Amino acid sequence: MELAAPWALTLLPLPWLLAWRRSEGSQRIAAGAIRWPHWKEVSALAAKLAPRRNFPGWLPGLAWLLLCLAAARPVEWSEQMPTQRSGRELMLAVDVSGSMAADDMVIGGRRVDRLTAVKAVAGDFLERRQGDRVGLILFGQQAFLMTPLTLDLASVRYQLDTSAIGLAGRETAIGDAIGLAVKRLRERPEAERVLVLLTDGVNTAGALDPESATQLAVQHGLRVHTIGMGSEDGGRSGLFGLMMPATGAEIDEAMLTSIAERTGGRYFRARNARELAEIYAELDRLEPLPESASPVRLQRERFMLPLAAGLAVLMLAWALPRWPRKTGQGA
Repeated sequence: MELAAPWALTLLPLPWLLAWRRSEGSQRIAAGAIRWPHWKEVSALAAKLAPRRNFPGWLPGLAWLLLCLAAARPVEWSEQMPTQRSGRELMLAVDVSGSMAADDMVIGGRRVDRLTAVKAVAGDFLERRQGDRVGLILFGQQAFLMTPLTLDLASVRYQLDTSAIGLAGRETAIGDAIGLAVKRLRERPEAERVLVLLTDGVNTAGALDPESATQLAVQHGLRVHTIGMGSEDGGRSGLFGLMMPATGAEIDEAMLTSIAERTGGRYFRARNARELAEIYAELDRLEPLPESASPVRLQRERFMLPLAAGLAVLMLAWALPRWPRKTGQGA
């Protein structure tokens, strides 16, 4: 327990100082005044007619003491509790090539294409990232930075939700996506250079091959987590509006595993929406960035107790002189 505003206690002697100044002034006036011969008789009569106090004289002093104590704001502190905040800064790279049109994912009992499943699951993932900085790369035949690292997760989700299959071309440039992430994250502290790359195919386009992109990521300390997307039995894939059978996701798992292992990340396989959601939950645990924070001490204000007591004593001192007194019979 301590006082947050101890200077308020300096007000304690104020009433007594005022009373002293008042009495001193009265004495000076009386000394210089003309003497009235009947002053003693009038003073005695006034004292006889004045209502007698029927309360202890120290009540106002006690009320003032309690009010000054309340103004000093007594507070109670809890013990120091160590705290640790965790923040994440990562880039999402999502494949929007033509193969993402295969509808081999099931959400709510309904078959949907792979990109729709990614939007649904990644949207929930982004909602849990409050306080984190996330960026978005969309890649197909080319890789584009749609959103730089930002705390505005609503913008990231909007860019993802409004993306369309074939937006960046029908082919898959995995190497270019990694290279673009290196370019955008190389200025960040090394522990914060993280890329989550999601694709359902093999590298078929781009100016940078996956091997060179991986070397570049290792050189700049970029950690890459890779996710292979798509079921093994396949569904239907759309090409220029035509639907045709698909035999399953053609994922270069050896390449994705190598990228992840060489950069210090992990490779995940998402055969359905449930597994994709579990992967994002695992990424929550893999990429915490602990930040040192000052120990927290909870402060509880305790001024209400002396304030309430002071007001109660003050009301008592005001009410007692006005309390009806018993009088004798007759007048």
